[in-house]
Amino acid sequence: MASITNLPTDLLRTFVAVVELGGHSKAGAVLGRSQPAISLQIQRLEELVRAPLLAQEGRSILPTRAGESLLSYAREMLRINDEAVSYFHRSAKTGVLRIGLPTDYAVAFLQGALTRFIAQNPQTELEIHCDLSRELHQHLRADELDIIVAMMPSVRMPYLSRAWTEQPIWAAAEGFHLDHVRPVPLGAHPEGCDYRMRMIQALDAVERRWRIVYSGPGISGLQNAVLNGLCISALTQATLLPGMRVMGEVDGLPALDVLRVGLFYKHPRMSPAGLQLVSELVANLDSVGVGVSPSL
Repeated sequence: MASITNLPTDLLRTFVAVVELGGHSKAGAVLGRSQPAISLQIQRLEELVRAPLLAQEGRSILPTRAGESLLSYAREMLRINDEAVSYFHRSAKTGVLRIGLPTDYAVAFLQGALTRFIAQNPQTELEIHCDLSRELHQHLRADELDIIVAMMPSVRMPYLSRAWTEQPIWAAAEGFHLDHVRPVPLGAHPEGCDYRMRMIQALDAVERRWRIVYSGPGISGLQNAVLNGLCISALTQATLLPGMRVMGEVDGLPALDVLRVGLFYKHPRMSPAGLQLVSELVANLDSVGVGVSPSL
């Protein structure tokens, strides 16, 4: 029987830390190892996978193509390992977790997982920050948030745990009539919102005139503007409310491009409570069939 190569979790943890923290010295500071020791661990991991994993580009250390492929596996293996250790050690899950969610839909979509986590971990406090996805990514990079759900401007991104697609839909009040002579009245979040961009791009592509008649950061305000017949907007099934109807090509509206959404966190900086919440969110995504490997 052919021998099976095992990838030690300590080597994987070092690799993830180097990539996510941006260098050997920063990874060593978090893991309590010297820079030479970190380098030796990376070298050992490269020997096991038989491929170079890191490349120096200027002052930055970035994963190679093989490194990017291993990174998605490594993050998942470490998450499962740390979840198991936390279960058997009954680690105290205390402290504050800062969660970033996009204004568009994530609160409704992930409300169940967050509610269960709060009930099961009364010693852990959650702080929910809702903002545009581009702002959430910046806050995560600056260590101002621990976990975010955000739109993905590119397929491969740092700190990605899970990725899935979301189909925006045109929504209007049930009695709303679209005047094909006048510009399409749009409701949207402020400039920078991915749903706003999808609407404008779709209408511009078919040379359909439009104008923004409502703009606001909150999802409830946008929903009310749609329900009151002031405008139409791009929503999701999770934010479609009773009293609304889905519009489409039969109404003279072009199809909206799908959005790619991701769950992001920095594994080296996560507490046991944070890792459990990530597992709750992953399970929530998998249960509705949207969880996919970030390498796909």
